Order: sequence, then C-alpha cells, then structure tokens
Amino acid sequence: MTGDDRRRPIASGTRVPDAGALVASLSLEQKVRLLTGADAWSLHAEGAVGLRSMMLSDGPAGVRGAGFDPANPSSSLPCPVALAATWDEPLVTGLTRALGQEARARGVDVLLAPTVNIVRTPLNGRGFECFSEDPLLTARIAVAYVRGLQAAGVAAAVKHYVGNDSETDRRNYDARISDRVLRELYLPPFEACVSEGDVALVMAAYNSVNGSPMTANPRLIHELLKREWGFRGVVVSDWSATKTTGPSATAGLDLVMPGPNGPWGEQLLAAVRAGTVAAALATGPSGGRAGGDPQREGTSKGKRRCGRRAGGAGLQGSGRSGPARGGRDPFLRAAAQPARPASPRSRRHPKAGPDRAQRPQAADARGW
Repeated sequence: MTGDDRRRPIASGTRVPDAGALVASLSLEQKVRLLTGADAWSLHAEGAVGLRSMMLSDGPAGVRGAGFDPANPSSSLPCPVALAATWDEPLVTGLTRALGQEARARGVDVLLAPTVNIVRTPLNGRGFECFSEDPLLTARIAVAYVRGLQAAGVAAAVKHYVGNDSETDRRNYDARISDRVLRELYLPPFEACVSEGDVALVMAAYNSVNGSPMTANPRLIHELLKREWGFRGVVVSDWSATKTTGPSATAGLDLVMPGPNGPWGEQLLAAVRAGTVAAALATGPSGGRAGGDPQREGTSKGKRRCGRRAGGAGLQGSGRSGPARGGRDPFLRAAAQPARPASPRSRRHPKAGPDRAQRPQAADARGW
C-alpha cells in the first residue's frame, strides 16, 4: 500500500477498529515507543496496528515542512503581531485555513503554532511570533488562528506553555509569577485556545514556573490544564526541553520531542518495571476533569495517550486518516482529513528551531 493510499479517507460505512482496542493489543514497549518522536520532525509508525507516522512542522508565519527546498518555497504570511494589529478575527481564520491547506499539501499533520506568549518587551527577539502585549487581544486572535488551521485538517500546537516570554536564557530561567498574575495575564490565551478553539496540542515550554520545569509541572499541566480546563489533547514538549523521566511522565506530559533519543524510551520502561511510574500512567494521561493524584489516576485513564496517536495518525491497513469529524478528541478531529505527502524534493534536516540560537540582550526582560 502506498503512502497516498494510507492517507485516503475511509469509505463511508466501512467498519473502523476501535483505537483503544488496538492500543490494548500493543506491548508496553510498543506503547512507550510511541511517546517519543522518531526523529526531529516525525512520530513513530506502528505496523502492528496499521498506525502511520505523523509529521510536525514549525510555524507560525508559514509552514516549513521537514526540509528546506529552494525549488518549493513556503508562503510567507504576515507575522502574527501584524495579524493581531488588524483586530480582525474572520480575516485571521481565513488566512490560517489557507495556511492549513498548504501544510496538508506538504504532508504536515501538526503545525507548531500559534505562539501566544505575551509581548512584555520589544527586546524579545521572537516577539514578532506572538500576537500582543494584551491577553484579551492575544486570546481572540489565537482562537481565530486555531479554528482556521484545524478546519483545514491540520492540528494546532499552541505554545509555549507558560511564562516563556523572554529570550534571555529562556531555556533555563525560573519565572516567578503569582497565581493572580498567571490567571489574569499569562494563562488566558491558552485557556481560550482550549475552551473555545478546541486546540489539539499544547507545547510545554523550556522554562520553569515557580520552581518547577514546565515539562514536569504537575500543578500547571495535570491540575490546571487537564483537570480544571478539561484539555483532552496532547501535551508535547518543546524540542529537547524534557530533562526528567518520572517527574515529566507523572506531571501529565504526553509526547517528548525530538527523537529517537531522550529521557523516556528505555528509561521510562525501566521506571515502569521498577514501579516508580505506574504502567497505565506511562501509556495514558492523567487528564480529564476527575480530580485526584495523577499517579493513582493513571489506571482509570487507560490508554488514551497512545489512542490519540492511533486515531489521529490513521490506520494504515484500512486507509483511515482519522475519525469522523465531530468526535470529542481535538487531536483526532484535527487529523480527520488526509494530508498529501511532502514534495519528493524536500530534504530532511536536523532541527534548527523552534529554539534558535540566542544572542545576549541588553536588558533582562523577565522582571518577575
């Protein structure tokens, strides 16, 4: 079966295997393998259940794809801060629908966008990727961006959750932010993308917040994002941001990028076998609205982490490219339309972003 066949929509009336049942048939080793990228930009396939790979790509002012090809350039959209200056939500939705169509034409399943961090200072070298210094305007434009992109069948990954609003030492700093300021300034754009935009993925940032790394922050991932807001999608790490095994797995992180190496894989298998991480927790998120300890909730949550991958990427044997539209899981619904394969001329390359090399700045932009 060719790649085009695998991405073709399933015929009406065809019986599709349940993703949960398929995941249940996998070994622990196979499940854990799906939770780390296959390389810089793609996720593992799993032939045992007909699961194809998925492609991720940088945004947000265009779609890069998996390689640089001068003969097949990407469209350059107005930068996000300029989009926000229009105050025009329908315009942004239409623009990002076109962006999604281009992403699909390049074989991209997930676009790492939008960036909804707050523009706190003009010295932020990536401020142009954000929308505004105002959380309300940022939220409104971000929801419009997500809706347009996902309407085209491409999953959006809102980033960088949370407090990653300065380029100065952004991989390492600890943002000390009070609960009130978090909820009034930094969190509203993310919450709007979850509650109104039904965003498919949330990217956990490099920095720490109030002493806990965002890839291993149970209060902000498990308790707030998944339990309080009811986020049902995938929490993916920023590239090489995950430094721990057990703490990140139990905090609610779902996917570690890039791969194939990283702190999960064999280390997560060893942690499960040693009993320091619950097996069901390692292969199913601690999300949902039910409260409680994430370690104890793993068993009742089952295999949703891998199940999202199985439904979202498509089942190769049946030609399935995702679930019927309107399903409850945004990760699956955003992948409902099949993506066309990328240009054969595209060349894969090592990751150069989303974290570019940073130059020292004249002033510290944190100020928390």
